[in-house]
Amino acid sequence: MKEIVPAPPAIVRNDYESIRELFTRNVVPSYGRFELVLSHGAGSYVFDVAGKRYLDLGSGIAVCCLGHAHPAITEALVEQSKKLIHVSNLYFTEPQGRLAAELVKRIGAGKVFFANSGAEANEGLFKLARKFGHDEGRFEILTATNSFHGRTLAGIAATGQDKVKKGFEPMTPGFRHIPYNDLAAARAALSPATVAILIEGVQGEGGVTPATPEYLLGLRALCDEKKLLLLMDGVQCGHYRTGRFQSFQKILEGVPGGEKFLPDGLSMAKSLGGGFPIGAFWVRAPYADLLSAGTHGTTYGGTPLACAVALKVLEVLDRENLAEQAVKLGGWLKAEIERLAKTYPTVVKGARGMGFILGIELMEKIPAFAASDKTAALQFTNRLHAAGVLTVPAGSQIVRLLPPLNLKLEEAAEGISKIEEVIKGLV
Repeated sequence: MKEIVPAPPAIVRNDYESIRELFTRNVVPSYGRFELVLSHGAGSYVFDVAGKRYLDLGSGIAVCCLGHAHPAITEALVEQSKKLIHVSNLYFTEPQGRLAAELVKRIGAGKVFFANSGAEANEGLFKLARKFGHDEGRFEILTATNSFHGRTLAGIAATGQDKVKKGFEPMTPGFRHIPYNDLAAARAALSPATVAILIEGVQGEGGVTPATPEYLLGLRALCDEKKLLLLMDGVQCGHYRTGRFQSFQKILEGVPGGEKFLPDGLSMAKSLGGGFPIGAFWVRAPYADLLSAGTHGTTYGGTPLACAVALKVLEVLDRENLAEQAVKLGGWLKAEIERLAKTYPTVVKGARGMGFILGIELMEKIPAFAASDKTAALQFTNRLHAAGVLTVPAGSQIVRLLPPLNLKLEEAAEGISKIEEVIKGLV
């Protein structure tokens, strides 16, 4: 039988060079991309267009908390897309209400606003603080050095890293930076205009540095004393990555007074949708109605589709007890990194972080890296790629491990084995 409508030809060949050419011609070059073209994934692994397999210990920068192509996420996407994808926030939908209730249950009394990303969630916290202090003329938010809060204009002003600000001056006013984990510096920095303090429970982009219990409790007392909002960015370190839903819950576990601790606002994204875009911020009960009708909004935030996926992610995390997996296997990984530091002291300085937000701290001036002007973290990451492992640099000397929360022991062991082989090549 004659084919009346022939199948259309492939737009591009499924290979590295043709896809790179598409990007060169059509995509804004705002990312320093690695020389990899990825095709598909399954569980803790991804594959490039040549068929090479990589153990993904970066999980999309702490996003794919259930790994790749998880059937529960696929099922949620398909089933909800058959019912309702989007109707706008002019109407009520059950998935958004149910997801908000789940988040409130896991954090504390309050309410949730849904957005599309971590940067949008943080923008909501900035607006919350402005609204809170508006009638008194207070607007200034203190944030920490080495912090990261997104790439919007306000986000880069809030971020305590000069490299993200270059070329975008003058900065949006209303932000000043203070040393992290330094309570005295926070108190000394207060001004009549200060309305809030914003920190990460674990600084991710800044080098995998957790807040100390004393710092968190001290900031809470300081904010109560001075009538400031204490805001936390849980975009990267939240969603059970530390072993508890939010990092402050893990950091303060068993600490006297820690059971009563709550921030006034908290941003979320990344693992919230397991790979599907969704962000949110939670506001503590006394301030949950500050952003009343007309003061804040978004077209896509909290769609039935996004919320159905996020609900399914939470269901799987609970059913498979993946919070405990992050604690146990994360502890094993950290101990292995510390072993590598003892075994190869000229290459590895030590381990950072907790749970499944970990850092390999490299020594400075590794001879094998001297010939290149690229940072040690970047060169180490590239060598791991060649060995079949994906990780994420943080600054010049830290390589982050942000694996899926359902990573298996044998996969973690494979990763450590390959990391050690790369280290051996640097000795």
